[in-house]
Amino acid sequence: MNKPMSQGSNLDLGMKGYLVAADGSGDYSTIQAAIDAIPSNYNDKFKIRIKPGTYVEKLDIVKSKVQLIGESAEQTIVSYGDYALKKFPNGELYHTFHSYTVFIGADDFTAEGISFVNSAGPGKDVGQALAVYVDGDRAAFRRCRFMGHQDTIFTGPLPEQPIDRSFFGGPRDGAERRKLRQYYENCYIEGDVDFIFGSATAVFQGCEIFAKNRLGDVAAAEGEVNGWITAASTPEDVRYGYVFIDCDLTSNAPAQSVYLGRPWRNHAKVCFLNCWMGAHVKQEGWHNWNKTDAETTVVYAEYHSAGPGAGNVMGRVPWARILSEQEAAEYAVPLILSGVDGWQPFEGEGG
Repeated sequence: MNKPMSQGSNLDLGMKGYLVAADGSGDYSTIQAAIDAIPSNYNDKFKIRIKPGTYVEKLDIVKSKVQLIGESAEQTIVSYGDYALKKFPNGELYHTFHSYTVFIGADDFTAEGISFVNSAGPGKDVGQALAVYVDGDRAAFRRCRFMGHQDTIFTGPLPEQPIDRSFFGGPRDGAERRKLRQYYENCYIEGDVDFIFGSATAVFQGCEIFAKNRLGDVAAAEGEVNGWITAASTPEDVRYGYVFIDCDLTSNAPAQSVYLGRPWRNHAKVCFLNCWMGAHVKQEGWHNWNKTDAETTVVYAEYHSAGPGAGNVMGRVPWARILSEQEAAEYAVPLILSGVDGWQPFEGEGG
């Protein structure tokens, strides 16, 4: 049961935040209730601490400067099970962009020590199922887990137009497209098909990227593709798309069965720098998604890859690049994320 403001709200103590506890010992027992209770005229950072537990909630966060802080990603879990093939009461499908567990539609969001889970199941059964739909600028995540199967993380905004139908659906269909920046530090991300996808400029630093085995050993051994890690839709006029720095690419899928990425849109940009790649990564690295024209417009690059799945000049597709030291220096985090406002994720907030 949620406590009224006069009976122990952290705001009364001048702490600029709330405590959420499923057992009723906090200010609120659900995360959404705490988010909804943030005063509409409050314009500073607002911290919501979340005690350990599994919170079965579909969250909509449309207030800026919200901070969600869990005690650890292993103990603090937000989980829901919507999916693309689910139907609304009127019979319409959810499609991809209604399937999220957490929608983040405001700027300056941060999260630490939380798992974001879509529990719906494999794509072959339920279609796409987002753990998070991140459509805010300057969004930052640290020590979080993102768990799903197909389309685990969507980094907004949406592309300009759908490919296969007249609408995207979801909370931002038809909204103005903005250039968004996101940062993921020491996070764990798992999925199988296109499980990091979208249009944002996003840095993944020190993360584990786990490709789940969706086909089984026999099917993969027969040459089928187990999955694709990225499906970027970087706008043509944006310099950086996805940049993975010091990440570990791990998997329980068979060797040579997972691509680093394929282009959701033709100007996709993805770079892996100083990353360790397991044997699941296919030697050719990248797939063109049957869009031969995209081979001349994508920017797919690596620098100092290591491990059994690491690329070399001869092994990767000819339209991918191995960066020089000078080129790799252009992928420093401040250059990627600072923009005109000089954004530095977690600046002044400690480690």
